[in-house]
Amino acid sequence: MQRILDPAQIEGFAERSLPRVRLADPRSLFARRAQRLRELAQGHSLGDYLLLMATVAEGQQLALDSLVPALRAEQFPQQLGRQIELAHEHRMPPLQIAGWPRSPRWRDILNDLCGTVAAAPGFPAGVRSVCERIRSSPQPEIEAQADSLVLAPAVAAEVSTAPFVMAALQVYWAGMAATLKGGDVSPIDVVGVCPLCGTLPVASIVRSDKHSPGYRYLHCGLCATEWHMVRITCSHCFANEGILYHTVENGSQAVRAESCGQCHTYRKILYQEKDPGVEPVADDLASIALDLLMSEEGFHRASGNPLLWQKTEE
Repeated sequence: MQRILDPAQIEGFAERSLPRVRLADPRSLFARRAQRLRELAQGHSLGDYLLLMATVAEGQQLALDSLVPALRAEQFPQQLGRQIELAHEHRMPPLQIAGWPRSPRWRDILNDLCGTVAAAPGFPAGVRSVCERIRSSPQPEIEAQADSLVLAPAVAAEVSTAPFVMAALQVYWAGMAATLKGGDVSPIDVVGVCPLCGTLPVASIVRSDKHSPGYRYLHCGLCATEWHMVRITCSHCFANEGILYHTVENGSQAVRAESCGQCHTYRKILYQEKDPGVEPVADDLASIALDLLMSEEGFHRASGNPLLWQKTEE
């Protein structure tokens, strides 16, 4: 009797031959995000905010361009040798964000980003005020904000400052990740978090490039590492039944919401074949109409977007 396999099973058999973990390209990571945000801002109801985040992303690329060679000059990868061995041994992320001893350098990145945005023309005075407030904040206060964002990656006590603080952390972790080799990062036991830093994914993307055509990867909202997960599987509870796909009427077919009927969560899933320019953080942020639709249908986000935060409930 002939056995018929579903798409998830077929993809599962191919796992051995495809790259399980994809590290971000530091040369273009934030530049591509900035370009996509500017494209999506055209005629968008959140256009001004998308342009603001595009300016942030451009500043992030400049900061990353300086950070990576500095870390390599300091032999940061060699310092991680034992850390990587332990991570492989215990199947844990080598740059685990929770509890990681952050270097003061990340605060310098934050100050530079705020300076870049404050000097950019065309934004309301309130944006400049937020940037100046961050730059004048005491060190313990900034570190406490960073800790709160790491521990509760969906809500923030200071929603106005959270995107900037998170943007600096993104650069810091992406810089550390850029000094590693592919073999330094391997799949971990907790498949729903980033195998490099332990952060939840912001969305997933079905790639169409020659290295992994048609395969789905979860995309880390912090370090931009991607890791493989079979399609038609809930990226939150890992169920493969009751999975549905949703789109906004007359919206882009390259961005859908993948919902789970068992845990009632959803994440966006992007299709590079439909639009080669899709970028997980940017397209997730710009598809807020899809979030409203999913909320109306009784689903809640499995994780937030690093550039958009909700107020902590009192």
